Amino acid sequence: MNLGKKKFGKEIGEKKKIAALRRGILFTLAAVAILALGWAARVVATPAEPPLSKFAPSGALLYLQAADFSSLLEQWNSSSEKKQWLAGSNYEAFSRSRLFLRLKGASDQFAAAAGLPPDMNFLTQVAGKQSAVALYDIGNLQFLYITRLPSASSMQTGLWQTRPKFETREAGGVTFYVRRDPESERVVAFAATGDYLLLATREDLLAGALQLIAGSKDRTIESDPWWTQSVAAAGTTGNLRLVLNLEKIVPSPYFRTYWVQQNITDMKQYSSAVSDMFLSRGEYREERVLLRKNGQAAQASDGAQAVAELARIVPEDAGFYEVKADPSADECFDLVATKILAPHLGAAPPSQIAPQVQLGSGETGASTDLETRIDQAPAQNASTDRSAGVKTLFANNRVLGTMRVQSTERKTDGVFVRLHSAIAMQGSVEWNETEVRNTLTDFVRSGLTASQLGLGWQQKSGYAELDGLWPLSVAVHGKLLLIGDDPSLLSNMLARTSQKTDVEPAVLISGFRHPRERDNFGRLTAAVDRPNTQGGGEREPQFFSENIASLSSALAGVSAETLAVHDVGDKVLETVTYEWSQ
Repeated sequence: MNLGKKKFGKEIGEKKKIAALRRGILFTLAAVAILALGWAARVVATPAEPPLSKFAPSGALLYLQAADFSSLLEQWNSSSEKKQWLAGSNYEAFSRSRLFLRLKGASDQFAAAAGLPPDMNFLTQVAGKQSAVALYDIGNLQFLYITRLPSASSMQTGLWQTRPKFETREAGGVTFYVRRDPESERVVAFAATGDYLLLATREDLLAGALQLIAGSKDRTIESDPWWTQSVAAAGTTGNLRLVLNLEKIVPSPYFRTYWVQQNITDMKQYSSAVSDMFLSRGEYREERVLLRKNGQAAQASDGAQAVAELARIVPEDAGFYEVKADPSADECFDLVATKILAPHLGAAPPSQIAPQVQLGSGETGASTDLETRIDQAPAQNASTDRSAGVKTLFANNRVLGTMRVQSTERKTDGVFVRLHSAIAMQGSVEWNETEVRNTLTDFVRSGLTASQLGLGWQQKSGYAELDGLWPLSVAVHGKLLLIGDDPSLLSNMLARTSQKTDVEPAVLISGFRHPRERDNFGRLTAAVDRPNTQGGGEREPQFFSENIASLSSALAGVSAETLAVHDVGDKVLETVTYEWSQ
């Protein structure tokens, strides 16, 4: 009887423990649920931070924003690339350039107006997390800078410490500070409100931004048509975003002077553009969108698919390649002539510098010129046009796409560097192999030899090669024509013709493999530039072997760069990818 009571009591105790444990679990789950609901309510109740573009007054030419400017600046300051670049010839040449001198002059004027130099220490102090700069005048560098920076950090900046030297103004219920340099008339204005730090080189820009932060309904950059159209066409915002009003920027004389690419005519067709940069450990990817004016659409491209087909035969070890859609017959000839048949740089661009005046004693002519007639035009040497046959070849079979592949090879002696090139062309119909060979033979004969020596074709595995000293190989595979000056490069391309393409149709695809070509580039250009190097005294760095080679060394971590351009009618999409090996 007693054993039964004890057993029954033990069971009751265990049930009570289980019930207590269940209540504890239920109370815990309820507490977690309440906390989760409270956190969710807090997130919903806390509005998302507005983009800084809502505080930029209307009328800007370009707008650049960073998701975390302070982190980017910290990474740059601690990077090996910065140290190497500052110590290299590329920076030395840049520091002597007209652009650098103009920027230095503007920096000195800013320092005179602000009372402290806009150096890296200054920039580090005013760099917050989310930041943006809107440029309103290129020539006078009139800009507005806004950054999210805790008010305590703003109060510790050197700029804030110099505010007693500034005049005070008020806008949007916030006091801001203005100072003007009487000599240059450069204006510096700044303010701190909440977690925003603002800096401008125009008083009205700063006042307008403060009013917008306070809730004013004035026009912002987001209400400008060029902004709304370009941003609507762009995708996800990157770590960096640049928005450009090209209709205003391209006609600017400063753009024509300092734009490195100098493709002003091509840029005139676009009204605006957006560029988003996505940064990761092993890759930087830039997504660009360029909008054509008034929704104009380019002519439909027949060569976009040809570009995708040609891209599949790019050798894996190629140093550089470029695939283009819908070239003209003249463009095809120029490509083959300058890279394979008669390698040269092509016509020099027109000089932008006035000719030098050679002052003399006022004498013109010489005694040896007495027999030269001045009433007749100089006799012209009769010469045959070697290009006619090759141009006709490409005109009769419209080329849908071209690809050029280039690589360098260091000779076994370790001194000389050889440049190899190959061209691939996708025709609209199949190529006539006999016609191709005869046309190329005629071109080579008229330029190199008066006999038939070295003009016989020898059949190799998949291609034909001239039997002389002239390095020329040709392969015809249906609509595909390949011409090269290196059999191994041509063989590598032929080996990939059976592969299926995984490339999307595009109007342009190109790539550069930096590690493969960096050392050879330095060795080759050093040999070319050596005769121009003058010993002793201060001199300008040689452009290729010192200037560009030092930039290549500073960016040794970039293993490859690729570009893909897609034309979708009223806009052009470009993707630029930089791969990093470290």
